[in-house]
Amino acid sequence: MPDQNPWMARNPKNNVHNDTWMSDDYQRFGGPLGRRPKVFSASFGRTCITLTFDRKGRLIGSCISLSQGPALYMFDPKTLDILAFLQLSFVPPPAGSNPALNTTGGAYFFLDRKDRVVSATTDRRIFVVREGKKDGKPVFRKVTEYDPRPCLQPGERMPSVLPDFHGRLWFVGRERGTIGVLDPRTGGCRSLVLDEEIENSFAMARDGAYVVSDKALYKLRAGADLRPRVVWSARYRNTGDTKVGQINAGSGTTPTLLAPGGGSLIPAYVAITDNADPIDVVVFSEGASADENSLIAAGRSLFAENNSGYDLLRFNDVIGEGLSLGGDLGRVSAPGIARVDIARDGSGCRRAWTTRNVRPASVVSKASSANGVLYTYENAKDPQVPGADPWNWAALDMRTGKVLWKRRAGFGGRFNNHYAGIAIGRDRKGRPILYLGGVGGVMALRDG
Repeated sequence: MPDQNPWMARNPKNNVHNDTWMSDDYQRFGGPLGRRPKVFSASFGRTCITLTFDRKGRLIGSCISLSQGPALYMFDPKTLDILAFLQLSFVPPPAGSNPALNTTGGAYFFLDRKDRVVSATTDRRIFVVREGKKDGKPVFRKVTEYDPRPCLQPGERMPSVLPDFHGRLWFVGRERGTIGVLDPRTGGCRSLVLDEEIENSFAMARDGAYVVSDKALYKLRAGADLRPRVVWSARYRNTGDTKVGQINAGSGTTPTLLAPGGGSLIPAYVAITDNADPIDVVVFSEGASADENSLIAAGRSLFAENNSGYDLLRFNDVIGEGLSLGGDLGRVSAPGIARVDIARDGSGCRRAWTTRNVRPASVVSKASSANGVLYTYENAKDPQVPGADPWNWAALDMRTGKVLWKRRAGFGGRFNNHYAGIAIGRDRKGRPILYLGGVGGVMALRDG
């Protein structure tokens, strides 16, 4: 079971990947079972990449507009009504970059142990925002901010911030591959520069931070002087190409940590995908296609999805914001999810199953070890209406890869999740609900 970081809200509700080991697994409770499933959604013109849950079960999301930047939202878990809103600072991404593939300044955030949002901002700061009340209604209030700019390269922006097990804030810079550590008590920081690109979040354990760049995987530690130091690094196979469905020419995955079978608080393995052709699931230990999302870890099993062929450009007609229609609305991404098992003695890995019966275009799928179901979200084809553009919820048996059920979420680009992560929550009666951010708002599914 992934370790609980004492500076974050309880697992699995504190960030887009459930915990700082980035497991993407729900071990304590299951999701919907597909019994007369009901879908509902809310449309408000923003893409919500990260969805978390506060102590009251309300959804807290970071939702992005291309023209206005990121904002914090609080949603009612039953109705998806907007309960609170706070616009975060916004500086447009650098000229020449694709704003729809910008992972900096709001795509990732985490909830801390006081249910406060901690997020990197587009103006290169770190905001801490708490929940409060005004006239009896929920509100967001910024309580403090930190300035990591002295430890960032000029103009460099941050994809992600995470606390280590001492409460210090680690952050990464995208363009130059800065890795920094900030002490919230003093505001001081130290950093190192890889001169490589970091476009994803990273993983954190008691024994260090695990960061993947577009060239290599790194394990790092920092002493009392805050300076991050490389413990080890490992380069991975890379064609050097940015495949359709990827954001850059690199791994595309946030590292996933595993400590199967022993209840250890120190990970035994760290897993990523490389950028070979076809890609490989690569598992590293201390002793020894395209995928743009973190591997899912459940026990000794890893689940990898195929995001090859996903291209947002064909959805420009529904994004708006001055973009024009382009692409082929009848084209969908390549299918495929695979399960890879690590041998009990750590001697190697084997592929347990592969299915081509789902097409997870760009979703961060989630496992529920509690009920043995893998939840994903696909872009499908309608053989009778080629331009219909249907989007489906789907559930697979984690043991066999068999598709258990599918349910239509909606038609058209507003139901495109665009790299957002599935979150499993519960309503006031304790019934499980799936949530997922989309280009137009938030989608949800619950049993009937």
